[in-house]
Amino acid sequence: MLACTEMITMCLQSAKQKHLRAQQQQQQQQQPLHSAGQGLSIFHDIFRRADKNDDGKLSFDEFNVYFADGILTTEELQELFYSIDGRQNNNLDTDKLSDYFSQHLGEYLNVLSALESLNSAILKAMDKTKEEYQGSSVLGQFVTRFMLRETSSQLLSLQRSLQCAMEAVEEQSSPAPEVKAPELTVAERNGRRCGRRLHNNLCMSPSDPCSGILTTGVNVVDGENWCSQISRLQQLLDKLECQSPKLEPLKEDTLASTYKSNILLVQRQMSVTDQDLDNFRKVLKSYIDATSAHSDNLHVSVQKLPGKSCYIMYEFWQDRISWMSYLQSNSSKDFQRCVIDMLEDAEIVSTMLLPASWWIMTNN
Repeated sequence: MLACTEMITMCLQSAKQKHLRAQQQQQQQQQPLHSAGQGLSIFHDIFRRADKNDDGKLSFDEFNVYFADGILTTEELQELFYSIDGRQNNNLDTDKLSDYFSQHLGEYLNVLSALESLNSAILKAMDKTKEEYQGSSVLGQFVTRFMLRETSSQLLSLQRSLQCAMEAVEEQSSPAPEVKAPELTVAERNGRRCGRRLHNNLCMSPSDPCSGILTTGVNVVDGENWCSQISRLQQLLDKLECQSPKLEPLKEDTLASTYKSNILLVQRQMSVTDQDLDNFRKVLKSYIDATSAHSDNLHVSVQKLPGKSCYIMYEFWQDRISWMSYLQSNSSKDFQRCVIDMLEDAEIVSTMLLPASWWIMTNN
């Protein structure tokens, strides 16, 4: 009798556990469906912005202008466009297009959902600040200013990591350079990316909850200056081509097989207000000491432009991943938090990959 009772109890417990597991699986399946719609509103808005004539449809020309990334050729973009447009009528419904791409978002659906929530929370906080800041106590105003600075610093740190990831992905996706002269002119090659990078540098409207909130912190250069820079680059390349340099790929390949092929140079330009120069120098020295002591840092150098309160800092890192990791360190965040109120303009950051063999030969 006792054995039968124990068997019945075990069967009931087993059935209960199976029921609980089934409920958990059902909840896990329903959870993504609940959160998917939240992040997709921003994604749908991307395609609405690409629709320049607001007819609810995208022609290939509109698709090409908005989504060209300098990696895929026009022919490859056209092939992608017509693979979605089954009727081949050169007009894709924006909702259909966004639904098609939304199947491939992966983890970025959670990112879009978080951005939408973050955008809404920041706009709500800014509206509240506008209404209550003047009437707040001294302590309340101090906390508000501190939180605005800290929020801006955190977003800037995240944005730099995203920018580094984007550049790394572009480098991996770009075709390997060839020795023979390319078919495209310099102006055409740069034109593809310049348009997108200028678009990235523009601040998005804070009044639109779906327009995004992050900015790059890099000043936008006017069109005439871009044309002048491209023209000068074209002349320089023409001179280099006339000199017929002798390339030695075998020697370079030998070095690359022994050492890591590239190191990363980070250039940071900071314009400091006159009244904060002394404090800035102290904070800068502490940052240089901490950065130089990092195991992945190769060298740090600072240059002050004559006649200006402008500093240019050069950081050499073993690779891009090392620098991206250091951006999340306490030393980097403390430096950014301290200097954000000392700068006249937004800090300008640029990166460049250099041959590791050059660094090794220079330091031997």
